[in-house]
Amino acid sequence: MSETRSAQDPGSAPPLNPPGSLGTLLAALRLARGWSQLRVAEQLSAATGLSTVSRHEISRWERGERVPGDFWLGWLAAVLDVPRDELAVAAEAARRGPARPAAPAVLATGPADLLQLAHAWLAEPAGSLGRAGRASAGRSGGGPPGAPRAGGAPGPAVSRLDTLAAWLAGGGPCPKAEQDRDATATDLDAVAAAVGVLRRQDDLVGGADLAGPAERALDAALGSPAGAPARARRRLLGLVAEAAQLTGWVAADAGDADTALAAYRTALAAAAGAGDRPLAAHVLGSASHLLVGQGDPRGALLLARTGLAGARRSASATLRALLLHRVAFAAARCGERRAAHAALGEAGEAAAHRDPSNDPPWLYWLDEAELTAMTGRCLAALGRPLRAEPLLTAATGRTDQPRTAALYGAWLARVCLDLGEVERACEVAEAALLDAVRAGSARAATEVDAVRSRLAAHRDLPEVRRYAELAAACRPYLPEVAVGGGPAAGEVGSD
Repeated sequence: MSETRSAQDPGSAPPLNPPGSLGTLLAALRLARGWSQLRVAEQLSAATGLSTVSRHEISRWERGERVPGDFWLGWLAAVLDVPRDELAVAAEAARRGPARPAAPAVLATGPADLLQLAHAWLAEPAGSLGRAGRASAGRSGGGPPGAPRAGGAPGPAVSRLDTLAAWLAGGGPCPKAEQDRDATATDLDAVAAAVGVLRRQDDLVGGADLAGPAERALDAALGSPAGAPARARRRLLGLVAEAAQLTGWVAADAGDADTALAAYRTALAAAAGAGDRPLAAHVLGSASHLLVGQGDPRGALLLARTGLAGARRSASATLRALLLHRVAFAAARCGERRAAHAALGEAGEAAAHRDPSNDPPWLYWLDEAELTAMTGRCLAALGRPLRAEPLLTAATGRTDQPRTAALYGAWLARVCLDLGEVERACEVAEAALLDAVRAGSARAATEVDAVRSRLAAHRDLPEVRRYAELAAACRPYLPEVAVGGGPAAGEVGSD
């Protein structure tokens, strides 16, 4: 087999490919077709008549440990339906190898390093992200946690979640590891209870109001890792992952995308260290949803497909339905209608076989009503208003959850406009606006504001003028979107 090792120091850890590298490109092309690494190997064997390439070789190529030679580049181009020159350019860059920094570099913030971590996790779902996870957790633009960014705004807030993730991933000896084992177990139970309480609060309270209390409560509950024995490390990593995922979700709902992405990176690193594939996949699904709202549907689709592929058979039917909905919504926003409809169909099949008793506790919120509403939202994004309308109408009736009603009400108002029902759109939008005020959710405020922009085209109607007056009166009571990015659009459970 004609191939070369990628340039790196002898004995160094396998590289994590940055976005745009050959490994990342191969993984993205594979996931776009919904293929596993084994499927790619089988396709190559069928095309060439050779059985010398295996799933492990595909994994090495994607991780950047090896670079395929000209022979395999040609067949990869044919199998993955991509111009050979595109793969050749990436392969040549991989053979030259990246310039090595004088000191370990901190990964850049934002979606790019989350995609990088996701790629590393998919290549080795059972392994620890190690150095990459520690480098990315809670960092802001290469500076210390919480340091000002170039524009003068403070970086994402960092709690003990990041400290714990770094310490646990390091695998070093723990001070006082053998002391007070019973108290440590009780402490871990307290952490789990605190996370559970905050998830339930998130059902009722928007991110603008919950972000501060959630961070303080989790910080106090997690405390210091010094008292945790080595045998508790795996469970603590899982709790860190859960807490960080919830922190990211709440931050996204508060409109603080930077903090949300930092928390999701911590959550992914911790879930990988705990060996919890379903939770890691859920983290990537949550991050995918954030990227859709940030105007990066392509990155969102890659994250969603990575989560779905990495979860494999470890995902319950309910989680598989959720991950497929993530894929469907991102694909719809990308304009990939066939892929979106296919994922929606698979999500429906998975939901039909769901058994809540098999679901992890953090998935309690995803019930039939939520799945129906998510289907309606995706159909609306696909331009299918007649099919979306009854599904979204049902979702707006959940008066006990104002954020749910506001978000899906905003989508229903869009559907009404698509159907030419401007007067009903105003009625629905008014209810969604008031629910957004009650919810304290920047995510909901952004969705409702998008409806106002569309209604402006009908400003001559009295119903539209009345809505504009209500929107102006409510504006001081709606949460502001934090500097650094707007909130993501979508469903509202403790996601």
